[in-house]
Amino acid sequence: MQKKKIAVVPGDGIGKEVIAAAVQVIQAAKAPVEMTQFDWSADRYLKDGTTVPADGFAMLGRDFDAILLGALGDPRVPTNIHAKEILLGMRFKMDLYANIRPVTLLDAALSPLKGVEPKDVNFTVIRENTEGLYCDVGGVFKQGTADEIAVQEEINTRKGVERVIRYAFSYARNHGRKKVLMADKSNVLSYGHGLWQRVFKEVAQEKDHANIEASHMYVDALCLQMVRDPRQFEVIVTNNMFGDIITDLGAALQGGLGMAASGNIHPGRTSMFEPVHGSAPPLAGKNVANPIGAILTAAMMLNHLGLNTAAAHINAAVFEAVRQKKTTADIGGNWERKSARSG
Repeated sequence: MQKKKIAVVPGDGIGKEVIAAAVQVIQAAKAPVEMTQFDWSADRYLKDGTTVPADGFAMLGRDFDAILLGALGDPRVPTNIHAKEILLGMRFKMDLYANIRPVTLLDAALSPLKGVEPKDVNFTVIRENTEGLYCDVGGVFKQGTADEIAVQEEINTRKGVERVIRYAFSYARNHGRKKVLMADKSNVLSYGHGLWQRVFKEVAQEKDHANIEASHMYVDALCLQMVRDPRQFEVIVTNNMFGDIITDLGAALQGGLGMAASGNIHPGRTSMFEPVHGSAPPLAGKNVANPIGAILTAAMMLNHLGLNTAAAHINAAVFEAVRQKKTTADIGGNWERKSARSG
């Protein structure tokens, strides 16, 4: 088998630590991959002003099968320009339109919800990744005065909305899921989210989706229901901002941001995979960051590349580590204490 080529961008803060752990796990699983590291980070930006080389995104799409990205953000760069140009640049310029975030509880002890078992928290959020309020469309008028006006516009295109909704139904079909729920705020945002309503109904009624139950909730009601009864969800599709918010809520249900994996997908193209958490500068260098989100992200990437055996080994190892509490202290383990004593 020809080795898959993976670009590794460790990022900043704890991103460097957890991605290093994920790389070690990929190697231990003997996945047939070739990994190349790139120093796109705050360190690089502060050294020579480079965020992404001129042909950086074209090179990734041309020469690599996938990208493993660590968290970005550093207080030494107050504007976080490097983080914006690298992360959002990958998503927008490489057109990675579907952000996939599994919400999977590995152990009942990790959830803040009473009486919830792993089988009860097992759904996937599919977030539109290239439109919405994150397009940087808007402006400021009379800045710094009492009459200042700030406008931020939400962009929804028929193409963008339809392709992510189709991806959600395809994902459900390919993963044995029977339900797709769309979340919006169309009762208030009647133009943009009215488009979401119309497209979702049209796609749901197609013959290929006859065996999938399609439903809708306003996003505020969805947040309530995710806490009250997460059992009812299988696949949720929503816009960029709402997806950003509800997936952090979902991460809390599974044990925190340190447990959360994600993929940024464009089918048939080079896609990018990243743990959900941030760079957490106060934790960097202390050997306490939880690498599970990054490791599960690596397994997700391997599955995407068709390397299912290696991915299964990694997922099984993570499950066993959680069961034996061989984890970091944030999820009840004693790994930090043992590491500190041995060092």
